[in-house]
Amino acid sequence: MDLLSDLTPLFFFLTIAGTFVGIIFGAIPGMTATMAVAVCLPLTYSLGLINGMALLLGLYVGGISGGLVPAVLLNIPGTPSSITTTFDGYPMAQRGEGERALKLGIAASLFGGMFSLLILYLFAPALADFAIKFSYVEKFLIIFLALTVMAALSGNMLIGIFSGVLGMLISLIGAYDVSDGGNGEYRLMFPFMEYYLDSGFSLLPVLIGLFGLSAILIEAEQGVPEDSSLSKMEISRSTPFRWTDFGGQFINLFRSASIGTFVGLLPGVGGSAASVLSYSQAKTFSKTPEQFGRGNPSGVIASETANNGLTGGALIPLLSLGIPGDSTTAILIGAFTLQGIQVGPLFIGQNVETWNMMIIAMLVANIAMFVIMFYAIRNICKVVTVPKHLLFPVILMMCVVGSYTINYGIMFDVWTLLIFGLVGYLFHRIGLEVAPFIIGFILGPSAEVYFVKSLESYGNLTIFFTKSWIAVVLWLLIMGSIWLSVFVARKARA
Repeated sequence: MDLLSDLTPLFFFLTIAGTFVGIIFGAIPGMTATMAVAVCLPLTYSLGLINGMALLLGLYVGGISGGLVPAVLLNIPGTPSSITTTFDGYPMAQRGEGERALKLGIAASLFGGMFSLLILYLFAPALADFAIKFSYVEKFLIIFLALTVMAALSGNMLIGIFSGVLGMLISLIGAYDVSDGGNGEYRLMFPFMEYYLDSGFSLLPVLIGLFGLSAILIEAEQGVPEDSSLSKMEISRSTPFRWTDFGGQFINLFRSASIGTFVGLLPGVGGSAASVLSYSQAKTFSKTPEQFGRGNPSGVIASETANNGLTGGALIPLLSLGIPGDSTTAILIGAFTLQGIQVGPLFIGQNVETWNMMIIAMLVANIAMFVIMFYAIRNICKVVTVPKHLLFPVILMMCVVGSYTINYGIMFDVWTLLIFGLVGYLFHRIGLEVAPFIIGFILGPSAEVYFVKSLESYGNLTIFFTKSWIAVVLWLLIMGSIWLSVFVARKARA
């Protein structure tokens, strides 16, 4: 009965509206799904948890899907996860098959999203029930594993490790709380900072700065291609989409959705890795690999199925372990924080109603994404022509207002927004990675608490190796992730 009472017109409106806005963000090059969720995050405070999550999950699904529009029409990936969509989508558009390529990608996105949603619904509760049995030792090793996997699958392992450790270090700024095993004294700051950073940097302004303000600075520096005129983005009617285009694509769809969902489970990896891996596998197992990169529909299907498969996969570690699967789900932790709820092994069992509503919101968002994009794709394509000099000031205003009001009007939160906006911009300039940094920032305090509590309970470091068979398995996975990173690095050099 409670579930039915939450299925209000407002819930459906926010889900569909979030999906539509997410599509718009994704369709504009540089305006990613992560940025859409970060900018709209402060709006969820007044909506409540269920309606707020409906809005954010709609933004997530729509933002990932919308990136295929500029990828196909302009050869510019709207989101990082649409990189491989350009390989075959743009050649198809050049030979007059733009509409066919777009609708193939939209239908593939629906399949990938639904597949990952099913996996989320089936496996997240089971994983959470298993994780409830973890002691402080296993919880610390889970976070350690997440950080090593995140670093191993970064573009450069050392850079990934440095970015993650830097995020953990920044998260420890503030008073060392006695309840966490500390002495109550301030650390990692100058005396004049104590008034402002008693509890450290607030998570939400940090998120908005790293994924909102920094994106504006980066895009403003790069500018807009002058030749991206609407005349170049005409969708030809000469080769319409047909459902028979999916004939013989079932294995490609299933394999790509599985890859996307699995990659979503890995912390900090992101949709670009999912789409690249899926695309390479589709090419490897194709009977005509030489056609990939020349406008092969299988390439578009593989890429878009995988990056939408990421959406459900990335929520599994978030809701069952409290570890975000990618940068966008890291921002979703901010929404839970606003409502005073902590995600982790106990979340699903203690918030069954919220869990069910999130599943319904994801279902509605995927259906809404398909309907909106499939039947209005010609109008959505015009979004890429929106002048960014008009768009950026509006987004900047939303970032500032959201940061100021999110903690009841604290001006230092606006300075936090500015500081981390510049940090995100500098990371882009010098080659550091934002995803490992923010995941390290989120997990750092928990890792410290679990480590200290483990030592308080057992007295020595050997407990991390001998506590249980789960600890042994986690150490094997940690060593495996490190070996994988070394193997990949050597292969890349070769």
